[in-house]
Amino acid sequence: MVRFRDFLARFRPVGTPGAPTAGVPADRAAELAAELEQPLDGLEQAQAEAAAIRAEAAAEAERIRQEAARNAARILELAHARAPRVRAEAAAAAGHAASARAAELAADAEQAADRIRSRAHERMPALADRAAALALEPADDPGRHRWQQAGSAE
Repeated sequence: MVRFRDFLARFRPVGTPGAPTAGVPADRAAELAAELEQPLDGLEQAQAEAAAIRAEAAAEAERIRQEAARNAARILELAHARAPRVRAEAAAAAGHAASARAAELAADAEQAADRIRSRAHERMPALADRAAALALEPADDPGRHRWQQAGSAE
């Protein structure tokens, strides 16, 4: 059953009060398209500008890559050219260091030899006296050598 209120709503005016106006029904889709046309045209222009910027950036990046490759080749060429001189300098420095170390070792060896000579010179008279005593002492056992006796005494 239809309610009374719904029944009366059918007679309610749809427009504003006053004289009736004749018009064409609004085309909402056309209004929206017209409203968006200008921003969309601006968006297309922005996309075109962005594509141009990307292309320019790609060209600049390629130029930078090529310049970097040329610089790397130049640096490598210079390094190859300098390598023999650097090797010679390093070998000379190592040779000087080795010579200095060899001189130190020779000086240390000479000092050690001097200490041994000095010690031998100090001990020589006592050892000579001992050797003479052993040589002059009569052998109790003819089969036994004197040096064996001296070795067993120590």
